[in-house]
Amino acid sequence: MSVLVQKSVKRTLVAMALPMLAGTFAINAYGLTDAWFVGRLGTYPLAAIGFAYPVIMLFSCVSIGLGSGITALTSHALGRNDREDAAHFATYGLAFAGGTAAVIAIAGYLSVEPVFRQLGADDHSLPLVIEFMQVWYLGAPVMCLPMVGNGILISMGDSRSASRLMMLGAFVNLLLNPILIFGHLGLPALGVRGSALATVLAHFVSTAWLIRLLLRGGLLMTRGWRWLDAAAAVRRILGFGIPGVLSMSLMPISATVITRILSGFGNEAVAASGVAGRIEMFAFIIPMALGMSIMPFVSQNFGALRLDRIREAAGVAYRFAMLYGIGVALMFSVFARPIAAVFSPDAGVANVLVAYIRTVSFGYGLMEMHRYSAMILTGLHRPVSSTALNGMRVLVLLIPLSWLGARLHGVQGVFLGRLASDILAGSIGALWVHRKLKRL
Repeated sequence: MSVLVQKSVKRTLVAMALPMLAGTFAINAYGLTDAWFVGRLGTYPLAAIGFAYPVIMLFSCVSIGLGSGITALTSHALGRNDREDAAHFATYGLAFAGGTAAVIAIAGYLSVEPVFRQLGADDHSLPLVIEFMQVWYLGAPVMCLPMVGNGILISMGDSRSASRLMMLGAFVNLLLNPILIFGHLGLPALGVRGSALATVLAHFVSTAWLIRLLLRGGLLMTRGWRWLDAAAAVRRILGFGIPGVLSMSLMPISATVITRILSGFGNEAVAASGVAGRIEMFAFIIPMALGMSIMPFVSQNFGALRLDRIREAAGVAYRFAMLYGIGVALMFSVFARPIAAVFSPDAGVANVLVAYIRTVSFGYGLMEMHRYSAMILTGLHRPVSSTALNGMRVLVLLIPLSWLGARLHGVQGVFLGRLASDILAGSIGALWVHRKLKRL
């Protein structure tokens, strides 16, 4: 019998999520490591990776969107005890995701200057953005595969290996960043190029380890490749992947628009927003560990026709999101100023960052409820509903309210618009899942 449909719901979710804590910390350590070391170079280099952040998010969301389809189908096959079908989805899915990443990387490399001019990079920050992104694009294909492969490992019930995989990459990135940025061990100082190169090399190591784990687990075929089977698997993956990519792409699209809005208030606002995004990812380590587990859990139990377990899991996730969100908001309100000082010595950047933290954090709990709702809908094989839910948050709430807030209250108004969006989106998401489960 499949591994996620046997024990109690709470025990299973905890057993999956606890090993992922270190892994989710490691994922977020990439951005925090880059921000901390590049911040030592000054405001313009920090602003440069702030401009790069929406594009990196877009690539990540494409990878994660495709990965959600691969994970959902692999989990569902395992829930039906069909391991051969699961291996087909894992193998063909990884190959398709890597090829898609290569195409995106080539297009991005060839258009890096005009894209970032449109994002608002000025003559001071644009050369640094180009230096960073040209190296980053060269390694994009290998950066895609660990994002996709983690979900497959979790589907197998092996969240420990998934966590260790993420920790390995983060450790390599942490080790290489200062060496390559500042030039140690006889190497030249590469500046922002060094930060991008450290990330690429770290993901290369992670990809090699991922392949080893999947081969050992029997979910990576080494022979018997059939093009008709591959085409059939890709079609089914795209049935999830296209809505997933559209859904996930809404995040960097909104980040791009908001970065453009903030660029009207100066490089300090852009730099603060880039750092804030990385701090938020760090704050979400614990709920992210649960979030990475809930979609394969739901999909396996859906394959096993255990809707009762799915309902219980949704309730557990929502209660946890609210309690955790309240605690983080209170802590951030108290320690906002010391947190800002860690990431930037510039007073202008720090002041904007403090305003962001003390405003937006009070919507974190409901934002996590919204994320869990989208994951549950995907696990129920309702990817279009998941995309519609995310589209509502970004296109109907976040972008209009942020723009309106900027017009009425400047930078603080942008942050208030984000807070209102998260509160409304989380409430709607929970209601949507409740009604969908009731109909099923």
